[in-house]
Amino acid sequence: METIPSLQWVKDQGLFADAERIGQTLSKIFPSCLGITDEKILIIGDCGSPGKLVAPLLASAFYVAANSLNLNTKLVFQSPKSKGDITDDDVISSLSDLPEGNIIIVNSSDKLGSLGELGRSFRKFVAKKKHRFLSATSLGDLDTSMVDAVIDAANVDYKPMQSALKRLKEQLDRGKEIHVTTKAGTDFFYDIEGMTNLVSDGHYTEKGTGGNFPSGEVYVPCSGNRVEGKVVLDGSSRNWKHTAIIKTPISLTIEKGSITSIEGGEEAKELQKTLEMAAGISKHPKSVYRVGELGIGMNPKARIIGSTLVDEKTLGTAHIGIGSNYWFGGKIYALIHLDQIFKAPEIELDGKKVDI
Repeated sequence: METIPSLQWVKDQGLFADAERIGQTLSKIFPSCLGITDEKILIIGDCGSPGKLVAPLLASAFYVAANSLNLNTKLVFQSPKSKGDITDDDVISSLSDLPEGNIIIVNSSDKLGSLGELGRSFRKFVAKKKHRFLSATSLGDLDTSMVDAVIDAANVDYKPMQSALKRLKEQLDRGKEIHVTTKAGTDFFYDIEGMTNLVSDGHYTEKGTGGNFPSGEVYVPCSGNRVEGKVVLDGSSRNWKHTAIIKTPISLTIEKGSITSIEGGEEAKELQKTLEMAAGISKHPKSVYRVGELGIGMNPKARIIGSTLVDEKTLGTAHIGIGSNYWFGGKIYALIHLDQIFKAPEIELDGKKVDI
């Protein structure tokens, strides 16, 4: 749906008043995160599902915010997409028609969808066209009322958070091996020698760049197979279908970079089922059990709400990513990338405590 029918749909759902309210907060994002000047803005959303309308509400709020700043803005809605689905024609044509060097904001209940003739990778498309982007995906697990928790995490004082992220990255850049423990039982080693530590800091002013909305983490791919130990998950767990807030802790045993056992309650069973399903349809089934990422949450206004996008940014948490890491500097290609969040990590780097 193009702009006018998309906005009418939002009004028909009774969401427009909330979009106006939230838009007042989001208007701060354009100068603080994007350094907006006179770029065109394409906002992509979807229609969510009954009672779970965070994605369309957020997209329409971004549109309201951009309009309040007199920015040249287009809003396009599509049906919700999952892995393997094709993006709607209206979205593909809007992306194709957008001149180089502009801004794209994606808000989706699950995935954006495959871009067809535009290429397999949204990030590569953005880089090629010298666009910048913000991306809020996998919002479909959240009840509509939870949109304020997403906005709270975005309405952060960016400069202090960016400084804290920079300090943490600089510490990790000087080390080779990370040791993580928790009182819940986590005790594992993660080798980062030769790898580049990355930050999601909400600062996307360079052409061809972009990232998560909300932001607030340092993350790094692993170096080879030297990931060993036990991780006890007590935050949230992403599986094939959704993000589950963990009621019974999940215990993962990791040997030579791969998960060898999963123990726990219902959430553990869902994760096990997801990995087995992915392995069953993969050309390289062992890759879906690989641990490819370690991330550390640094956003002081985020909290665990059952959306990986926000959960993994929460200050006082860390997470591992199961599966692919090739797009941020690793060598693992897999059908999945599933983030698993745990609380209260104690982190050492080459035997010395890391200051977070």
